[in-house]
Amino acid sequence: MTNKLLVLALISFTFLLYNCGENKSDKPQDNSSNKSEIENFADKMKDVSENLNEGKKVNPVDFRELKALLPETIGDLKRTNLEGEKVAAMGMNISNANADYSDTENSVSIDLKITDLGSVSGLSGLAAYGWYMVDIDKENETGYEKTITYKGNKGYEKYNNEYKDGELSILVAKRFIVEANGNNVSMDKIKAAVDLIDVGKLESWKDVGVEK
Repeated sequence: MTNKLLVLALISFTFLLYNCGENKSDKPQDNSSNKSEIENFADKMKDVSENLNEGKKVNPVDFRELKALLPETIGDLKRTNLEGEKVAAMGMNISNANADYSDTENSVSIDLKITDLGSVSGLSGLAAYGWYMVDIDKENETGYEKTITYKGNKGYEKYNNEYKDGELSILVAKRFIVEANGNNVSMDKIKAAVDLIDVGKLESWKDVGVEK
């Protein structure tokens, strides 16, 4: 599980503990009239999951469909790895596809990833993708970071001029995250990688798997 998915899971667990704490009382409880701790845990986790996705159940797009959107090459960089997975944890379902592109002779590489936040799309702007909730415009001697608008969707870019590495992330249809991370490349090359993703296709999937 990626670090960002772990963050989402931990937030879920924190909400659970908070809600359980609210229901505690100084008076002894009659265990015979209450559900078991396991049943209470299951009910709380269900409530947390529904709160995170704004009350909707969402089955993410099959990661194989996401893999199909990743190009075979980015300019002169060839794809060296292609993988995908579906992750289910604490009532949350997320799918993603990832591809690596590299030129080992020149120590150049770009990682391209598409994530369907699925049932946690309501939390997409918090914690793991905090830039969605704010506007950023920062610059110093070594580089910059800022929030942007990309084809009508909010995004975030960061670049280090000294090491020539950077990242570009786009939140599409408030559900899909497109990410490109580059090493020893220009920001233009990183942007070119994102341009190869069919954003229109992702936008057309915004309601796929959503249970009314």
